[in-house]
Amino acid sequence: MKVHLLALLLVIGAAVAVPAVSAKIVEEKDGYIVMTGPDTLNVDSLNLRDMSLRSSSSISQGQSQWYATSVSSGNTAFYSGLNWGNPSNSLTLTIYAPDSLFGPYYDDVDGVIDGWINVQITRTGGLTSGTWRSNVYGHSVTGSQSYTYSAYAV
Repeated sequence: MKVHLLALLLVIGAAVAVPAVSAKIVEEKDGYIVMTGPDTLNVDSLNLRDMSLRSSSSISQGQSQWYATSVSSGNTAFYSGLNWGNPSNSLTLTIYAPDSLFGPYYDDVDGVIDGWINVQITRTGGLTSGTWRSNVYGHSVTGSQSYTYSAYAV
C-alpha cells in the first residue's frame, strides 16, 4: 500500500514539475517548423531595435495588405504577430518566404478564437535570407477592423 501511494505521489510530482507548453507545431515543411500560440511572440520582451516591422492599420472585407520583412543570413527564427482583438471579425495571415509559403493561418490556429494570431517559423540550418512578405487578409469583416501587425527575424 505504501509503495503504491509513493508511486502515485511521484507521478503527480513529475506532472506538476513539467512546464506546460502552450505553443504547438502547426506545420512542418521544407525543413521549417511553424509553431503558434501565445508564447511565440512576446513583443514586450524585445528591444525596439529588434523589431523589423510594427504597423497599425485597418482592413475591410476582402481587402489584402502586404508587409515586407528583411531576413538576414544566419537568422534561424521568424516571428509574426497579428492582433485585432475582435473575434467576431476574421482576419488571416499568410507568410511568403523566398522559398516557401506558410498559411493562411486563421484565428483558431492556436486553438483559441481571440482576435490574435502568433506564428514562429524556425529552421535549424537557418532561414532563407531575403525579403519575407506577409499578407493580412480581411476574411470576414463587418465594416472596418483595426489591427496591429509585427514581424522580426533573429
